[in-house]
Amino acid sequence: MKTMRLPGLVPLMLALWVGGNADGEEPVFTMRPIGEVQNVEGKPVALKIADEYVEGLEGLEHCSHVMVLWWFDKNDTPEKRRTLKVHPCGDERNPLTGVFATRSPRRPNLIAVTVCKVLSVEKGVVTIDGIDAFDGTPILDLKSAGTRDFPLKGSPKPVR
Repeated sequence: MKTMRLPGLVPLMLALWVGGNADGEEPVFTMRPIGEVQNVEGKPVALKIADEYVEGLEGLEHCSHVMVLWWFDKNDTPEKRRTLKVHPCGDERNPLTGVFATRSPRRPNLIAVTVCKVLSVEKGVVTIDGIDAFDGTPILDLKSAGTRDFPLKGSPKPVR
């Protein structure tokens, strides 16, 4: 099978800060993006999936929504990764709140998740209703939503 490499997709290194291995070192995991966000003004928002992962989209067309896990790649600095409290929505009138209780991009691991309405799934491209990610943002994973296993209020009953 021919593998398509999307420009800019490189392995992402994530450190898991719990436990350790027999050598006393902290475990490190390598994540490889499965695709990238195509979010250009005036065009439908698309999730372009790399050829090697396209087969994994089978059945997604039966889901009303998809959870998109993506990487805050344009926001990565050591200082921002040490931030544990923020003013929600960047508004200093809001009280300082722990990052795990917010959607702030300032956090130890720059993993984001957005639930999106699926408009179509065709030839390795998932067209969605919108996402709060920039054009070229790496996609880490997709998970079905609006299904029997993950029902969303107001979503139609799944076909399967």
